[in-house]
Amino acid sequence: MFHLEVMPQIQLPIFPVGTTAITPELAFERRDHQVVYFNGHLPVFTHEVADVASFRLFTTQLILNGTASQGQVAKAFGVSLTTIKRCMKRYRENGAKVFFEAPRRRQGHKLTPQRLQEVQSLLDGGESIQAISTQVGVLQTTLHKAIDCGRLRQVDQKKHKSMGKGILLHRAQAPRASEV
Repeated sequence: MFHLEVMPQIQLPIFPVGTTAITPELAFERRDHQVVYFNGHLPVFTHEVADVASFRLFTTQLILNGTASQGQVAKAFGVSLTTIKRCMKRYRENGAKVFFEAPRRRQGHKLTPQRLQEVQSLLDGGESIQAISTQVGVLQTTLHKAIDCGRLRQVDQKKHKSMGKGILLHRAQAPRASEV
């Protein structure tokens, strides 16, 4: 009997012109506003340039599947190893959804709800940010940030001062008990 042995075929690393190699088998290319990933000459994944979440997910998958190393991804995309390791850890702990969730906002430690209430009453009373900062023990920049993001309302000092003068004028113009 005649036996024909079949020799396995190796896929040559032939990439489209203009691609950047990640590994000998993987490459990527930026086309307009898209990033296209190739395995050889076949496109395997695409995302928008600004879609950081998809980039993090895909590169993490490449590393986890053993298709690329952390060093290869870092070199190809100019991303630090620390960032890659942080993404890997986040993925292992929380899965793919972690890349698509809004980042959690930290709560301030200095401006607790009670302190916010105290500062707001001082602001309403016409105190300056500098005076409140000294009195409450919170940096002026912290108070300004709270005002900028809407957690505190600042009373317009000019209006507050003119209101005070108006009240004093009304009192001065009011007849005294001895004059009545």
